[in-house]
Amino acid sequence: MSVDLPHPRKRLGQHFLVDRAALERIADALAPNKDDTVVEIGPGRGALTDLLCARAKRVIAIELDRDLAPYLRDRYRAAGNVEIIERDVLEVNLGEIAGEEFLLAGNVPYYITTPILFHALQPPRAVRAVYLVQQEVAERVVAPPGSRTYGALSVNVQGFAHAELVGRVPSGAFKPPPKVESAILRVTPRTDAVVAAADERAFRTLVQSAFGLRRKQMRRVMRTVAHLDVEASEGVLDAAGIDPECRPETLAPDDFARLLRALGEARR
Repeated sequence: MSVDLPHPRKRLGQHFLVDRAALERIADALAPNKDDTVVEIGPGRGALTDLLCARAKRVIAIELDRDLAPYLRDRYRAAGNVEIIERDVLEVNLGEIAGEEFLLAGNVPYYITTPILFHALQPPRAVRAVYLVQQEVAERVVAPPGSRTYGALSVNVQGFAHAELVGRVPSGAFKPPPKVESAILRVTPRTDAVVAAADERAFRTLVQSAFGLRRKQMRRVMRTVAHLDVEASEGVLDAAGIDPECRPETLAPDDFARLLRALGEARR
């Protein structure tokens, strides 16, 4: 007997990955084992969930769609190791629902990719995370300083995690196909994050503000975003070891971390 599958909701940015090879590549990149708990963002109709629950001890799938959530509960009722949570992932404490160390996976809606990436980087972080995202976003995340696509997103991820572009996924691998190409992105937290947890918000604010003036020299950036006079601005940059004539798009995450510390010292 055929089963009526819930239809994709355009307003939720749903594009269901159906290509088996791409699904297996995501599962392989995450590499769960029988001792692992996996949190899955946006399970959709369960194509990736099938692979994850076969490999992991437990899968906690977060689904916002009010039609998909009950469908998934019925689908995995007999599995025994799959829990469906019907909520907005941005309102869920991922570490809290896992209750232990966890892995994270998901086909992330393109319209909220950046908020989800930032949300998932809040402590406690997943041991490893693998996302299916818009290719352009993945390229921005892994971009090196000074490159055309390097920006605030690059710094704010790379300051706290190692990011890898695992592979690309064509639009034809989805139903319905999106208008853009996609990529598999693996994010593994750094053991040497550039700032302590208590300073993460200030770091992100500084980075976002600086890249709002990405074409300006850092002496001008510091005067504007930190409300410093010329002398104080030069002093902070000197203390951080940053050339006043360079631009934000050339600074690595460690540079921004030193800048944040120097700014804090100057304000004491």
